[in-house]
Amino acid sequence: MTKHSWTLTDVASRTWLDEFSVAVSGAGPAAGQIRKYTLRGGVSEGVDVVEIHNGRLSLALLPTRGMGLWKGSCEGLALGWNSPVEHPVHPAFVDVHDRGGIGWLSGFNEWLCRCGLEANGPPGDGVTLHGRVANLPAHQVRVSVDTSGPGTIEVQGVVDEAILFGPRLRLTSTLTTTLGSATFSIRDEVTNLAGHEADLQLLYHTQFGPPFLEAGSQVELPARQVVPRDPRAADGVSGWNRFLGPTAGYAEQVYYFQPEADAQGQTHALLRNAAGSCGVSLKYRPRELPCFALWKNTQAAADGYCTGLEPATNFPNPKAFERTQARVVRLAPGESRVFHLEFEIHATAAGVQAAQQQIARLQPGTVVISATPQPGWSPAGS
Repeated sequence: MTKHSWTLTDVASRTWLDEFSVAVSGAGPAAGQIRKYTLRGGVSEGVDVVEIHNGRLSLALLPTRGMGLWKGSCEGLALGWNSPVEHPVHPAFVDVHDRGGIGWLSGFNEWLCRCGLEANGPPGDGVTLHGRVANLPAHQVRVSVDTSGPGTIEVQGVVDEAILFGPRLRLTSTLTTTLGSATFSIRDEVTNLAGHEADLQLLYHTQFGPPFLEAGSQVELPARQVVPRDPRAADGVSGWNRFLGPTAGYAEQVYYFQPEADAQGQTHALLRNAAGSCGVSLKYRPRELPCFALWKNTQAAADGYCTGLEPATNFPNPKAFERTQARVVRLAPGESRVFHLEFEIHATAAGVQAAQQQIARLQPGTVVISATPQPGWSPAGS
């Protein structure tokens, strides 16, 4: 193995590189690059960006924003969405208490962002919308390349969510991709560094817009039951898996699922365009992330046309409700939980069809579509 590593940020050793670039090659024909730079001006002032190019797939990470993924591209397909928040926002410009605790939305433009770590879901119970981690900078960032075999690129960041007399949680996030591939993986480890038990709630907010989302797009995932979160979602439950084009005045709809896993403990969700000529797959492990929410937000393009595929430890309900359903993880002092996500971009109809076949093999049979919110799933069902 030929592995090289570089530290881009380490607060403890006072290491910080404003700019960094290295070419990457392996045994195969594909070549890539890692580049780091810092945004300047406006609300993006001081936001660090780590760009990865693996020769086929490009990704832009934001260590300043909890190691979120800003955007990407693969074979000409744009990854992400067009948020009304046009540029990455430095956490210093995000007042999470604004507008009754929904100020988190003023920094929301990532393709993938984490909601947690102590709490996610709506504001209340002493917490703000979707928690703190997306607005916490990493205090340590390292990049590594392994030039043996086909060649791999790895970026690791460490983010602490800590407060005196409260939680002290550490997220260690590692993103890995292989040169020339249309895939990447994320391994997150959350550790309770405190001397007392701590709550953990983690939701992966992954948003997609065009070209994967358009009128007639569909989402496919294996589950026994589809449950609308509230009466608004119940209005459209018969078409829960199909999407409108940009629709002015559309109000969000959210559906809940408990996905089925294969023999290896993995499940699979697919978003594809109307023709089935391109799509994106998300694979994860339900024993780690047992809850899944589908966020349909097909409002006007200027207002943030997108949909969200959201695996999580819990449903994004008020934390007090989730606690009554035993869906709030409790970590003992020193205990860790590990979460794995795998993404694959399908640039051809054949790739989409292969993903559909995998999901069809996981589907346990007829899906029960609940016409109304259900008890235990959301407060609206109580």
